[in-house]
Amino acid sequence: MNSQDSAAVELVVRGAEKRDAGRGVARIPEAARRKLGVLSGDTVVVRGERTTVAKVWPADGDVAADAILVDADTRANAGVQIGDSVVVAKRAVEDATSVTVAPPPSLDDVDAAVVERAVTSDLHDRPVSEGEQVRLERVADAPFRVVDTDPDGPVRVTTTTTVFTAPDSYEPDDSGVPADARDDGEAVVTYEDIGGLDEELELVREMIEIPLSEPELFRELGVDAPKGVLLYGPPGTGKTLIAKAVSNEVDAEFVTVHGPEIMSKYKGESEERLREAFDRAAENAPAVVFFDEIDSIAGDRDDSDGAENRVVAQLLSLMDGLDSREDVVVIGATNRPDAIDPALRRGGRFDREIGIGVPDEVGRREILQVQTRGMPLSDDVSLETLAARTHGFVGADLHALVTEAAMHALPRFREADDDEPREVTRADFDSALAAVEPSAMREYVAETPSTSFDDVGGLQDAKDTLTEAVEWPLAYDRLFEVTNTDPPSGVLLHGPPGTGKTLLARALAGETDVNFVHVNGPEIIDKYVGESEKAVREVFDRARQAAPSIVFFDEIDAVTARRGEGHEVTERVVSQLLTELDGLAENPNVVVLAATNRRDAIDPAILRPGRIDTHVEVPEPDEAARRKILAVHARGKPLADEVDLDALAAELAGYTGADLEAVVRDATMRAIRELADELGPEEANERAEEVEVTPAHFDAAVAAVDPSGR
Repeated sequence: MNSQDSAAVELVVRGAEKRDAGRGVARIPEAARRKLGVLSGDTVVVRGERTTVAKVWPADGDVAADAILVDADTRANAGVQIGDSVVVAKRAVEDATSVTVAPPPSLDDVDAAVVERAVTSDLHDRPVSEGEQVRLERVADAPFRVVDTDPDGPVRVTTTTTVFTAPDSYEPDDSGVPADARDDGEAVVTYEDIGGLDEELELVREMIEIPLSEPELFRELGVDAPKGVLLYGPPGTGKTLIAKAVSNEVDAEFVTVHGPEIMSKYKGESEERLREAFDRAAENAPAVVFFDEIDSIAGDRDDSDGAENRVVAQLLSLMDGLDSREDVVVIGATNRPDAIDPALRRGGRFDREIGIGVPDEVGRREILQVQTRGMPLSDDVSLETLAARTHGFVGADLHALVTEAAMHALPRFREADDDEPREVTRADFDSALAAVEPSAMREYVAETPSTSFDDVGGLQDAKDTLTEAVEWPLAYDRLFEVTNTDPPSGVLLHGPPGTGKTLLARALAGETDVNFVHVNGPEIIDKYVGESEKAVREVFDRARQAAPSIVFFDEIDAVTARRGEGHEVTERVVSQLLTELDGLAENPNVVVLAATNRRDAIDPAILRPGRIDTHVEVPEPDEAARRKILAVHARGKPLADEVDLDALAAELAGYTGADLEAVVRDATMRAIRELADELGPEEANERAEEVEVTPAHFDAAVAAVDPSGR
């Protein structure tokens, strides 16, 4: 041990927190910190196959007592992987007089003085050693290499340190990162670049990293190493990212096969391209063969033509031939696992199928931490709040959100003076949220849940029942578990037209802050056999992927007529819907909400207990409810002082919520028309503040709008 080192501890390497990537930070638990006698900000040496230095910070939350959390650069510099043991000791370091770094090739055309200023800023107060690689995300995607320090040995970069750039750029082909992972100028992907998928990442690591890095363990166990893993889930959730990260971490060749690109019109050429991909992997083992959109070349042979059948047969043969190549693993990614030929999905080929789903709120916060690591955020930006507001967003959507916010801030950055702060603000993210939709729900979501119960006048009993049926199982899940009580799987809103059933459904989604899948009953009916049932399955599949979610069937009577009295198509839809409703018991985070004005027309099996069993009547509003509805629709309108909403509510007996909205809108339009006719466009716009909705306007509107029931 170096004479400068103090007491040492042995710790197990774990992945760093997302915010720490590229910061040269080692987080250790309190017990290890006390044993080492280090404080936050002190420097430690980390010894694996090689030795590196890092700055100590405390480990937050539930971290094992023998763990050390370090990022990919620190792991590469120490020559270790996640799960390996390292020796950690305190180390005193001198301040650096100068540090020379080799930049990545992407900065070859950038002025050296600009690079040196940026590197000096990002390396401030960071310990470095000669030969290490450091990732500076705000400067470049690829890592730098420290080629010289003065004095020698581990040093700390300070405000007085002079940073030089080496004449030759740094390509980390021998640093644990395969060159193939950097095709087309892409950034190297590490575990710290993947947010919200810790459990899925651990499953993939078990199936890929261990067989590639320690195949001898499987020989000791007397079993074959896994040959393949199928990653499935909605687009943009991180399937490709996981595959690249795992291959990078184990220093494996990454051979990407894009499904459609290998298909050829010439007989035998598609199969030859497949063989070439596997031969390349075998020659450069350990290797990962990654099939993106594998369903496009490995569809069910019963549904394919001759060429696609031959490709599937070739792929089966190649995967069976991996017995003698235990250091090659195949990963497939797809959004349509059911479309893949069953022969590929058996044991010995794709040994495990791992679902990569839509991230929850904690996962979205992690992804946002990754995406904004190099972004100058203002103090009013809260990633926790953004995570709470982005239900249904997958990783690709959150990347698009951050990019959109940056583009919104770009004009300010270009116009700002050197002494002005350049930051991305909350207003930039608010604008981005208005422009970016969640892709996992884009086909079905009617709107981002923004309506609340405050926008629904009256109907307090209905609101209370809906809250208990939908919000409580999500908020009080532990109470339901302890009492062994199954929450309602479905709620039916029934009542006359225009009473607010659809509005209540949207308001419920806004109140519970969950995804809202809006399905208009007649839209799923298709004349072709099987298509209507398929549409129902897809709705529920999408809802499960984006859980917690509410599936809202508007006018459900149109597709659930009593069997024996309706059309053959609707009978099949009823059967499919019954199957899906029965399956919801396994997923309490998906609730079915339905609305109808003809409850008696719905098949009784749909409404029995265990399916859509909670029935909420939405009646015509009484006088008090009409007053509240009028207040909601009159909110923000320039009403004259003489307008008496109480008297108006008493007068409009028999009017539904939709009728009352029509009355207020008609009265407002009459006020607008009156000023427009008198003044013309230009003057009317100038004097718009003078517009006023009077009792006379309401009287005329009431005379013009009849109640729906009349």
